[in-house]
Amino acid sequence: MKANNKTSVLFFPAFDWAISPNHPEREERLLYTRDQIFEEGLMDIEGIIEYPPEICNLEDIIKTHICVTEPEDILTESHLISAGSCKAIADSVLKGEVDKGIALVRPPGHHAMLVTHGSRGFCNINIEAVMVEYIRDNYDVKKIAIIDTDAHHADGTQDIYINDPDVLHISVHQDGRTIFPGTGFPNDLGGPGGFAHTLNIPVPTNTTDEGLLYIMDNLIDPVLKDFEPDLIINAAGQDNHFTDPLTMMNITAGGYAELTKRLDPDIVVLEGGYSIEGALPYVNVGIILALAGLDYSNVREPKLDQLDMKSSPKIMDQIKDYVNHLSEVYNLRKDINLDEYFGSKDSYKKNRSIFYDTSGLLEKQREEFLKCDKCSGVRIVESSVYGRNDIISIIVPRNACEACQNKADNLTDDYVTLIEKYDYVYIQDHSRRNYSRFPEYKF
Repeated sequence: MKANNKTSVLFFPAFDWAISPNHPEREERLLYTRDQIFEEGLMDIEGIIEYPPEICNLEDIIKTHICVTEPEDILTESHLISAGSCKAIADSVLKGEVDKGIALVRPPGHHAMLVTHGSRGFCNINIEAVMVEYIRDNYDVKKIAIIDTDAHHADGTQDIYINDPDVLHISVHQDGRTIFPGTGFPNDLGGPGGFAHTLNIPVPTNTTDEGLLYIMDNLIDPVLKDFEPDLIINAAGQDNHFTDPLTMMNITAGGYAELTKRLDPDIVVLEGGYSIEGALPYVNVGIILALAGLDYSNVREPKLDQLDMKSSPKIMDQIKDYVNHLSEVYNLRKDINLDEYFGSKDSYKKNRSIFYDTSGLLEKQREEFLKCDKCSGVRIVESSVYGRNDIISIIVPRNACEACQNKADNLTDDYVTLIEKYDYVYIQDHSRRNYSRFPEYKF
């Protein structure tokens, strides 16, 4: 047997790392998955190639995150290997060694936001975002689509790219009124610089393959054809599976494989999924076969035939309403008066509280997006946890115009004034690739 698409597979099961011994995100999470993939003989198929894990460095992290106060405060070596392995799988695809790639790694990352004080949703650093920033710095790739199919809203990835017009972020997840993090609704469409390049589809509990594939065919596919990304990444959380202990969804391994075939991603990265024996071994076999362009019709979970996996008409009606609404918004995005969404002032400001459920922290944040007609504009974030570690971060976009670059320079030139008010001043200037802090990072 030979793969129709040459496919790289990278395992980093992090067998020596866990949040706690009984936590869903623990050492053995990928144990059965790796065994199943080898026992089924997938790694013996010509054209399916195993790649070794790699470690990234702290410079990669500060290009993506504002780590308060130091990167070492919020991550471990396992986090660096998980993110570094995503970079390695990206290299395998973008250097042309393979057609497709999948990183089966942990810890996951899609709840880690731009500013991070610790761990939330089992995530400390955003492994897809670290990979995306690496790709943009090292390859001729401008437009990237991230399709997140985890059961939980990808609020961290959304936060990082909320104002970036060159990154399309679509999150399909269980309705936030029924699950962590409680966000990701259809009216959440991104910032003024990247309006409608953030799309959220909260699906009802008990949604089946039929609902997921309807969204794929009727929303994701047409939007991708219009956006024309240079690269498609699937953040493939597998906690939508009907056996997952943390969610209330009814997706099967066959559904995941069919989604992979229709989405045709370049890179797949594992996110959540906590049914260690009942889901992950089957789902990942199905995804790898689909990526490789091979038959996956015999991938079936035990006792699946005994279950009724049909979607109710009520669930499908809700999904169709969301798909119709978001399709209309996306198609009309250039004609919509953004002042109705963000106000008519020169900047858009918002205050919010962010709960770190894993670390037990509550962050208070104030954000300001400076509007610009020529680029996506400067973003300013003030943040603190329990009134300490007051920080301000100034983010300059990759496409910054001269006027916005000057605005950022004027803000950052006066370190003396800023440091009198804040404990730390962070600069994330993607245009000049200047990632610094005052006082300077210790590493």
